[in-house]
Amino acid sequence: MQRVTVTLDDDLMEELDHLIEERGYQNRSEAIRDLARAGLGQAKRETGNQSNCFGVLSYVYDHAARDLARRLTSTFHSHHDLTIASMHVHLDHDNCLEIGILKGPTSEVQHFADHVIAERSVRHGSLQIVPQAPKGDTEGESHEH
Repeated sequence: MQRVTVTLDDDLMEELDHLIEERGYQNRSEAIRDLARAGLGQAKRETGNQSNCFGVLSYVYDHAARDLARRLTSTFHSHHDLTIASMHVHLDHDNCLEIGILKGPTSEVQHFADHVIAERSVRHGSLQIVPQAPKGDTEGESHEH
């Protein structure tokens, strides 16, 4: 077993302590190990599928963080082929919520989302993946748009 030092902001630590109490964990390490296992399992499910998907990427970030808005915009421009639409919401004086609708190969959508969520001062990031049905695999009659 290895020892790892992780820095968490006070609000996140408070949430973690609440979860520990709610679920009856003996200590923080047990809870963090379970959360890491769950996250790794989800990542395997999401990246194991090489078909196309739609993704809904949502994240909250500190708009005043140094160069973060510029880096995020640059990242989206660099991956314009994956981005269908985006929405920006001012939550309060310090925080913004962005939602991006993505479409492309599952592994590329996941990699892009991971990169955005990993940026410093990005909080509460998540990606919801919706598999894209292969052509000819739709219910009912097909039609052209």
